Amino acid sequence: MLKDAGMLGSKPAKTPIPTWLQLHGDETPLLTDAPREAHLKAALHVLKYLKEPPSQGLFYSRNTVLSLQCYSDADWGTCPETRRSLTGYCVYLGNSLVSWKTKKQTMVSGSSEEAEYRNMVAMTCEIQWIQYLLKDLLLDVLPIDLWCDSKDAIHITSNPVFHEHTKHLDIDCHIVRNQYLNGMIKPQHISTTSQIAELFTKALPKPAFAKLVSKLGM
Repeated sequence: MLKDAGMLGSKPAKTPIPTWLQLHGDETPLLTDAPREAHLKAALHVLKYLKEPPSQGLFYSRNTVLSLQCYSDADWGTCPETRRSLTGYCVYLGNSLVSWKTKKQTMVSGSSEEAEYRNMVAMTCEIQWIQYLLKDLLLDVLPIDLWCDSKDAIHITSNPVFHEHTKHLDIDCHIVRNQYLNGMIKPQHISTTSQIAELFTKALPKPAFAKLVSKLGM
């Protein structure tokens, strides 16, 4: 790809997305059927990043403790067109990354904790599927640690009368809370600087990006 783009001699980029990149408004539409200069700059930046670590890849070790660790993060209303938030999560089996996802949420969240909690719902559905798969392989990995950097979102899980923050989350509350009460998930707090899922929701500066990438098991 670098050869086809005439970028073999280009300077490598340290991050896949530049922190200054903003794709919004009429000049940079969301759909790629009408690409603009900003789309081209973003694509070229990705190619520069791919040049930096050509031998880097996921590593799966056979000598690892078979437990599930999940990291859940969301931004809040950063889409300038819809004000919808971005969901991001990743799942580890032992020290190996086995699942990850970034997706724009389908509804607008009224607060950052609401966005974080909707992300926990998506994460819970994903790990429930993984848990069923591992169960077929006769592997018991319960309870599953779910790491979140929002104390309010964690509090919603364990507090059935947290009405002010849950009045728009009725069904979602039941999905996560039921799995919490059933002992499938164990929500735990983690600092934002150590939240690996930040990689999937934000364009991080080089130091923060390098720190979190080192934890991906690559």
